[in-house]
Amino acid sequence: MEKNPPYLPHDLIILILLRLPVMSLLRFKCVCKLWFSLISQTHFANSHFEITVTHSPKILFISNPYLETRLIDFEASLSDYYTSTSLNLSFVRPRPRPDPYPHRGYYFYIQTKCSCRGFIFLHRAATTYLWNPSTRVHKQIPLSPYGSYLQVNHSLHLYCFGYDPSTDDYLVVLMSFHNVFHNISLHLEFFSLRDNRWNEIEVTNFPYINFSDYSMVGSLFNGAIHWLAFHLDLSMNVIVAFDLIERKLLDISLPDDLFWRGLPGDFEHEPTDCDLWVFGELLSVWTRQNDIVEIWVMKEYKVHSSWTKTLVFSIDVIPTHYFAPICCTKIGDIIGTDGEVGLVKYDEKGQFLEYTS
Repeated sequence: MEKNPPYLPHDLIILILLRLPVMSLLRFKCVCKLWFSLISQTHFANSHFEITVTHSPKILFISNPYLETRLIDFEASLSDYYTSTSLNLSFVRPRPRPDPYPHRGYYFYIQTKCSCRGFIFLHRAATTYLWNPSTRVHKQIPLSPYGSYLQVNHSLHLYCFGYDPSTDDYLVVLMSFHNVFHNISLHLEFFSLRDNRWNEIEVTNFPYINFSDYSMVGSLFNGAIHWLAFHLDLSMNVIVAFDLIERKLLDISLPDDLFWRGLPGDFEHEPTDCDLWVFGELLSVWTRQNDIVEIWVMKEYKVHSSWTKTLVFSIDVIPTHYFAPICCTKIGDIIGTDGEVGLVKYDEKGQFLEYTS
């Protein structure tokens, strides 16, 4: 008498597959047509991401020039990390060529700028890439129609990338400001990964320029990319947000009691550093003046009165006297960089916990 083959309900198969690593899923696409169709679905990919992101709280560092990667579980100790050279980053290495400046070398360091849903935005010289370390898939982003300006000093830009769930598309957003012989040209454009092309957005009122002297990466929060920018009409710094679904800009005011809001000529109270980040599940702004860091959070998104100062702490224990927050743990500990290769951790009350370099 023949025995019936073991049977697993379809729903149970889905639950099992959702908990497998990405590389295993790529191999299991070859098992049968049903699994190939299932794993290829957008809904499955989104569900898999939502499950894995809650179990993989890690920071990825790339050590130049040997392209050694370092994975740090920021819920654990900063000294507990996994170092690997198995992630192939050879696609970002420049081709050897005669160097007009041999004392500098032809190798340009790679920088990790931001991440979204498993993709990492890499930057080297004027070249940018989207890279998925799990699938090893990468794509070089072509220069925008105004990309030739990215290598010259008179160009400043705000940029980042994010995900549009309405079209299942990843967008690289670029807001550029070109000052040629005192003639300022402003452009807002985005690169669609799905369409593989740049699109310029016509904006009738574009009163923003970069508030800093260098190009800045945005903070992805609540379906929008946020930057600090200088509002020309108001003559002060604001937060400008780009809605990834509606493809439009809006501005958000900074806290009234922030010790510096970018008023003209207020150099005495100007911080050494200032930027946005996401503190837990809240949009946040941090400032650093001398060895003191202030952190503000917007407890209700887009509600100006909800800005609250949550922390003020000293960073005088850090050898570099620099601190920029990167992320926070589930219990509220803040992890930041020392500006070089070190990481620093403070607790939710601003007390120093550990430092590793």
